[in-house]
Amino acid sequence: QLQLAESGGGLVQPGGSLRLSCVASGFTLDYYAIGWFRQAPGKEREGVSCLSSNDGNAYYADSVKGRFTISRDNAKNTVYLQMNSLNPEDTAIYSCAAEPITVCDLLPQGYDYWGQGTQVTVSS
Repeated sequence: QLQLAESGGGLVQPGGSLRLSCVASGFTLDYYAIGWFRQAPGKEREGVSCLSSNDGNAYYADSVKGRFTISRDNAKNTVYLQMNSLNPEDTAIYSCAAEPITVCDLLPQGYDYWGQGTQVTVSS
């Protein structure tokens, strides 16, 4: 079985920070591209960030560049998303996903394995 489990979501004030975690089970993420996606009520799922397996390069949506950082700890089989300077527009359910490819992308259709999601709410 291949499973992903997100955690770390919650309620935070505008300007605050959260760190999301995505733990992989049943497989080693070393050779997988990993992506973070989010979906707000009434909106389409969008790519937030992804990490390639071949060179470790990270990619970010324009809306989060400079504020979010994706990273990976292979020893813990875990991917993180550090989110700083959060604003209400960041409110969404955040999900991680994996695909056995080298270069990642921010298109949800390209990923086969998904976590259950974790709620992030940014509000005063």
